[in-house]
Amino acid sequence: MSQERTVDVISDVICPWCYIGKRRLEQAIATFDRPQDVRVRWHPFELNPAMPKEGILRKQYRTQKFGSWERSLELDAKLSEVGEAEGIHFAFGKMERTPNTVDAHRLIWLADQHACQDAVVEALFQAYFTDALDISDRPTVIDVVAGAGLDRNAAETLLSGDQAMDVIVSAKERSQRYGVEGVPFFIIDQKITLSGAQPAETFLEALCQTNHRE
Repeated sequence: MSQERTVDVISDVICPWCYIGKRRLEQAIATFDRPQDVRVRWHPFELNPAMPKEGILRKQYRTQKFGSWERSLELDAKLSEVGEAEGIHFAFGKMERTPNTVDAHRLIWLADQHACQDAVVEALFQAYFTDALDISDRPTVIDVVAGAGLDRNAAETLLSGDQAMDVIVSAKERSQRYGVEGVPFFIIDQKITLSGAQPAETFLEALCQTNHRE
């Protein structure tokens, strides 16, 4: 009798390494002997908890964070190379704003209740990183998740109130419990933890290790 494998991913949708980590995890699952038994669950992490609700101009944010716009461009170029190797075409040059991600995280939680969480996470990554959309804009983010299969009315209802704000709080507690200092962070079967966008082979090895512990 096969047993479900759970992979809990702590991430932020504006973290490029989280997108890369998603691709590498998917590669590992595809080569796992029972890919249909692996369930991935996404949990929020706010890289910028003090971010204004409307976000901030990306050039301003990145200059403050890295000391200069030139340094930011250097990092973007290196990330673009890594992304291309994973089939991700980062559109850093088109991105105008760094968004607040609270609404996106709330919608990811809602998507889990509607059995379309992975599709919504993928759509949000693509919207931000390859389509250069402002996912802190509510009409925009609702269009994105609805296009990924989440019920539009449910999404609008959620964002019109405070539902799922407690999910953000509980996620902070989970991150503290596991000592998460950066994302992506992966928890496999509540037994093995991996920090960072590890190679696909590392994810596969971790999945296989949980096989041996049964």
